Amino acid sequence: MSTQATTATQHSSPKARRLVSYLREQVEQQSGEIYVKGKFIADDVDLSPKEIGALMVQLQNSVDELEIEKWSYTSATTWRVASCA
Repeated sequence: MSTQATTATQHSSPKARRLVSYLREQVEQQSGEIYVKGKFIADDVDLSPKEIGALMVQLQNSVDELEIEKWSYTSATTWRVASCA
């Protein structure tokens, strides 16, 4: 089973799958690492910043191909997302 299929299986929520897909695309486009704030990507993934924050916490240790970590807090949480490959 491919990694993408494994991720989709692990995250049965459509919201989680949509966020993982978005993060994966952005990481690939940005040479393997991005820094994001939920409030700035909310419209792109059709989720509220609060939903993104909650999902990021859930996804931190469950997406094999992405390293997700809380990076800093300045007016909103910044998340570092990097490729594990």
